[in-house]
Amino acid sequence: MAHRELRPVRLWATTPVALRIAAVYVMARVITTGFLLLAASLSTAVSRFGADAGLADFVLGWDAQWYWLVAESGYPTELPMTESGDVAENAWAFMPVFAYGAKALGLLFGSWGAGALLLSLAAGYLVCLALHRLLRDRVGSSAAMWAVVFFAAGPVAAMFQVGYAETLFLLLLFVALDLTARRRYAWLYLVIPVMAFTRPGVLAFALYLGLHGVLRWLRRKQDPLAGHEVVHILALGALATVAGFAWQVIAGIATGDPGAYLATELAWRRHWITGGVEGFVPFEGWVQASQFWFGLWGLPQWWGPIFLVLVVVAAAVALLSSPQVRALGADLRLWSASYLLYLLAVFFPQSSTLRLLLPLSPLWGAVAVPRSRLWRIGILVSCLLGQWLWIYHVYALGSTFWQVP
Repeated sequence: MAHRELRPVRLWATTPVALRIAAVYVMARVITTGFLLLAASLSTAVSRFGADAGLADFVLGWDAQWYWLVAESGYPTELPMTESGDVAENAWAFMPVFAYGAKALGLLFGSWGAGALLLSLAAGYLVCLALHRLLRDRVGSSAAMWAVVFFAAGPVAAMFQVGYAETLFLLLLFVALDLTARRRYAWLYLVIPVMAFTRPGVLAFALYLGLHGVLRWLRRKQDPLAGHEVVHILALGALATVAGFAWQVIAGIATGDPGAYLATELAWRRHWITGGVEGFVPFEGWVQASQFWFGLWGLPQWWGPIFLVLVVVAAAVALLSSPQVRALGADLRLWSASYLLYLLAVFFPQSSTLRLLLPLSPLWGAVAVPRSRLWRIGILVSCLLGQWLWIYHVYALGSTFWQVP
């Protein structure tokens, strides 16, 4: 009897990793599809998607409409303006790689939406493979697999099945992190430019490369640093920096307005700030948002920046001292710090904050390091509950400012 009970466990353990991850990924996508179908049945006339919503509406909903517009119409050469004379929301906020990649697939399968869905799904599976590869030598194969489970079933797992660029960007990012960790720098010359034109975030990778170079220099006695590696790190850091600002330059040339991209991004922020914003100031968005949210909750607005400082200090302490996070290695901790600093500098935290935290997904490895089975099951249940709540509010309801993915 005991041998029969162990047989499925042994079969799972001897199954190739790629197939195990495929099984986890398919199961996670079935659950997410069930959640989306339930959300569609609960959608009403008040929702953005209407009372007769379906899965296709969700695939093409929210920002997916902008990517579709880019694929069909390209980018405007004249910026649209609001009645008050400000730059209105427009396609320049959305990078071209996913939009045109989905269009290419769509030519084979009949529609842009079909191409977008297939691209997101395929990239999502490859992201799971890349995450496991990134974590397995750091936390062990079992913990890495659990990290994949949490990632595939996480609170914003609907991103695997809609027309957003997230999964494609994460694939490129995780591959880039793995190449850096394994010192295969030459391949990054191909990955970085594609990543830069998939969605914003490559400037955080530029900062990470700089910190990676500093760390290697400090550890050069224990970990020899060859001259050609120094050249690669400096050149790649420069490439990532140039690529990170390239879209702003392209938007400026195409529209004749050097500030076209930043003005476009700020167009979304004006929905949250009374009186709008004058221009982009690094780190200002978080201060403004903390005051906005605390005021909305009926709390003194000056509490917001204090709370923000406490959160930043807590994140820094966790990255520096938490044994579970330290187990991930210095490189992934440096990436996490770089991306968090990038978000602090450029982002205005609002309803899409959870989605924009996806590049921190390697931290699932810290959650999954060897603990009790009860802990891991509890985290998985929490992920699924969070996923349903997110899908319910964003797709079933989707009728107010804090229900935008």
